[in-house]
Amino acid sequence: MAQSKLTIVPCPIAEANEFVRQFHRHHKPVPGAKFALAVADDQKEVCGVAIVSRPTARMSDDGFTLEVVRVATDGTPNACSALYGAAWRTAREMGYRRLITYTLPEEGGTSLRAAGFKCLGERGGGSWSRNSRPRVDHHPTQAKLGWEKAT
Repeated sequence: MAQSKLTIVPCPIAEANEFVRQFHRHHKPVPGAKFALAVADDQKEVCGVAIVSRPTARMSDDGFTLEVVRVATDGTPNACSALYGAAWRTAREMGYRRLITYTLPEEGGTSLRAAGFKCLGERGGGSWSRNSRPRVDHHPTQAKLGWEKAT
């Protein structure tokens, strides 16, 4: 069976969030973002999305860094790699110098490596809830692996 040709296409953030709602394994849609991209197969069907935002961690929010906060696909081969690569090209063209993201340790990172990202090792984890600001965690709280691509 021949592999589909994948094409990066524009995607409104609301539509990307709806795709995340349907296909992401452990995260919900995001409240806002800088931009979103989709990848479509040769039948023009969207098979994945990436949502890029300001960094979640305040120390990374230096004005030249963006973060891929969601990637979701329907399982189409190479869709994740295509999205990570396109997210970097778009961020770089917008003047950003660094693109970061985080994965769970059990997620292999093959798509990130294929898109030229470098693993930075274990990062953060834990709950966002504090005594002064209680929250209910609806996401995985273990340590994550940090990844970056930079100029």
